[in-house]
Amino acid sequence: MSDCLDVHAAARAVLAERDIEAKLDGAARLWADWNAGRLAAADAAEPLPHDCAGRPERPALVPPKQLAKRTLRDREGHAALIHALAHIEFNAINLALDAVCRYPRLPAGFYRDWLQVAAEEAYHFGLLRAHLRSLGHDYGDFPAHDGLMQMARDTAADPLARMALVPRLLEARGLDATPAIQQKLRGYGDAAGAAILDIILRDEVTHVAAGDRWFRHFCALRGLEAEVAYRDLLERYRAPKPRRPVNTAARLQAGFSAAELDVLLGQG
Repeated sequence: MSDCLDVHAAARAVLAERDIEAKLDGAARLWADWNAGRLAAADAAEPLPHDCAGRPERPALVPPKQLAKRTLRDREGHAALIHALAHIEFNAINLALDAVCRYPRLPAGFYRDWLQVAAEEAYHFGLLRAHLRSLGHDYGDFPAHDGLMQMARDTAADPLARMALVPRLLEARGLDATPAIQQKLRGYGDAAGAAILDIILRDEVTHVAAGDRWFRHFCALRGLEAEVAYRDLLERYRAPKPRRPVNTAARLQAGFSAAELDVLLGQG
């Protein structure tokens, strides 16, 4: 590592940060430091507890079934939808940083990819938070659920399962949902919100692709056929399969094959 700082320790400090602005600045700084050669992976990393991701006191976290259905019938519903999207992006910062500091002794490209993802998720969150503020609200004003982080806890022991069931499953479902959300926002007159989602969708394709790339890497190391292993993991973790309509173009761009999508959708 010579004079470089330990990327695992640096990412862990930002992951633990509870202050929103400090976390956003930290994610951007980590990415800049990596590109400047100031960070490098160590041979070992301090074991990471399951629940070490810092978050502000608000929003209140409740089970998904306790959340009211978010509609665009009024201003409150509009703000609640933008808040829900911002919450996903905030959790995604933590998920990317968690991958950097939880799994040592991996190729440098793994850490590069997830530091870039963390920085881009921080940028996305900032866009959505600014938009939410323009609607008279801020992050934390509405309750939210913890589904993304729960899957991270469930897959903490195995980077193969993490890559399969967080970026390649849950984030890929976001690729499917985004076009319909954009259509609703435009119908409500929120062209600015839909434009933010254009940026997010573009970047999320590359994030899912990173998950796909590293999932296939881990499968190859273990002698597994990736698409079979993926279906096995869906069953083992009782994870949801894709819902129609599926954003086929985005999923193909992110690394799914047409044959795999046919099987996942029950057509093969």
